[in-house]
Amino acid sequence: MARISVVVPVYDVAEFLPRCLDSILASADADLEVIAVDDASPDAAGQILADRAAADSRLRVIRLTANGGQGHARNLGLEAAAGDYVWFVDGDDALADGALAAVDETLSAVKPDVLLVDWESWRGDPGRTAPNPGRALLRTVPSSGCILADQPRLIDLTMTAWSKLYRRDFLRGLGVGFGPGIHEDIPVTCAALLSADLIAAVDQVCYRYQRRPGSAMTTTSPRQLAVFDAYRQVFGLLARRDAAAQPVSDAVRAAVFERAIWHYTTVLETTGPGVGRVGLPGLVPRADRRRFFHRMHEDFVRYRPAGYRHPPGARGAKLRLVERDAYLTYSVLEPLNQARVALRRLARGASA
Repeated sequence: MARISVVVPVYDVAEFLPRCLDSILASADADLEVIAVDDASPDAAGQILADRAAADSRLRVIRLTANGGQGHARNLGLEAAAGDYVWFVDGDDALADGALAAVDETLSAVKPDVLLVDWESWRGDPGRTAPNPGRALLRTVPSSGCILADQPRLIDLTMTAWSKLYRRDFLRGLGVGFGPGIHEDIPVTCAALLSADLIAAVDQVCYRYQRRPGSAMTTTSPRQLAVFDAYRQVFGLLARRDAAAQPVSDAVRAAVFERAIWHYTTVLETTGPGVGRVGLPGLVPRADRRRFFHRMHEDFVRYRPAGYRHPPGARGAKLRLVERDAYLTYSVLEPLNQARVALRRLARGASA
């Protein structure tokens, strides 16, 4: 049985924290420790953690006197972890029923460096969920595991820390920690997938991600430009591998490049608290959208791999607009594309 360290960064999530802790600690059979990092939370989260730690010895609390951000909290939790594997769980999310048993079965059988897990999202009503859009891709991973060179499109899966478990010693040995601010998951996720000698997957829903107003990924902010710095670190990692005569395959390099540009477009297009509804404020402030798009273009030109070819269809057409820095055309066409996607979703819902 693999021992699992669950690291929970906690800041201003008192409303959701009991449900999160219940979902982790409900399984008495699981061999785990839970490390909650109270990141100087201004609400009642500290008292909730103190009460739960007094009642359950599996929960250990690290209390910070000043807020350092989610990345810093994760780094501290990783440093304190003693388990074979580490799972980063956000304090406003929850594990699905049976998650720990499912991941332990695969960890014990395959012993991967990285374990990908299926997940679902919910907003408002926990009973109304949406599936992981990468579910089909997740199910392409063989039961015995693979490496990224075998399945380069795995780089298209969500760049979140919570959607995967890491072998602790492997993660510590990467030399890549979670940075400050938002999009801090990206360098760690990419480094882990690029370096893993074995990647496995659990296609059972193991994680329940809450999309809620006020979280970093639903808030309009200039901080969203941090996504460029995150991928700059990823491309720097590729350059260091080249210099060390450990280059990735052409297919992996192309997949990483396209993932970066596509991630930029997703941040630019994603609406705020009403994700998926056309006409609501975007994550990127209106005054910053032109500059954001130009940064997308600059990275396209700077990092495009030799021999890269655009994918077919609408995806390729969108990337060509980025390549040409055609912001005006893009800004006219994208709302139409969002409306088309929304109508398609409504049609699917009506026929369900």
